[in-house]
Amino acid sequence: MIRRRLLLLLVLPFLLLPGAGSAQQPPGAAPVEGRDYVVIPGGQRWSTADDRIEVAEIFAYTCHHCADFQPLLEAWKRKQPADVRVDYVPVAFRPTDNYARACFAAQQLGVLDRIQGPLFRAIHDARTVPSSNASVEELAVFFRDEGVDPASFKAAMASPEVDAQMRRAYDFAVASGLRGTPTLVVDGKYRVQAAGHEQALRIAGQLVAMARAARQQP
Repeated sequence: MIRRRLLLLLVLPFLLLPGAGSAQQPPGAAPVEGRDYVVIPGGQRWSTADDRIEVAEIFAYTCHHCADFQPLLEAWKRKQPADVRVDYVPVAFRPTDNYARACFAAQQLGVLDRIQGPLFRAIHDARTVPSSNASVEELAVFFRDEGVDPASFKAAMASPEVDAQMRRAYDFAVASGLRGTPTLVVDGKYRVQAAGHEQALRIAGQLVAMARAARQQP
């Protein structure tokens, strides 16, 4: 039932951003629980790679809101201090979702940061990658053009490691209470709710500060 409910929510054409009904937050004001963010019961971080404060973006390559958000998030990511890590987590409705699998394959090959922006642009601007139902071969052509060996890409796409990441991504989205994409989750504890991209990043920054302060408490 949970899987079906999440699928029904997320296969809609992404007409609304998460929290699109929330009021605009006055600049400089502290974020308000229930309006600007939701505390995730028993929330768990996406990655255990290190102990930096994690900002996880749950996204879909085919979502035009995510495409608009990507360059803003990338610029924001570059400005973060050393104790903050930004992770990309594709929504994974089905184990056979090639877009999500391509993300994890890119991560496995160590090229995710390099191809994240170009893949969005290939789908939404250049339209050299289909905006729905892209095949492994079509995605492999994109990766080849980005300097990634297509055979290595295909092997990564079919790997047990990617299978495991797909299951984890689905579970992470459900546990986070995902309502749409893009959505930011801070340190596994806070799901950002915002009426626009800039507001989402501002709230995320404030929640990062909250998480940092909480860690510093004795």
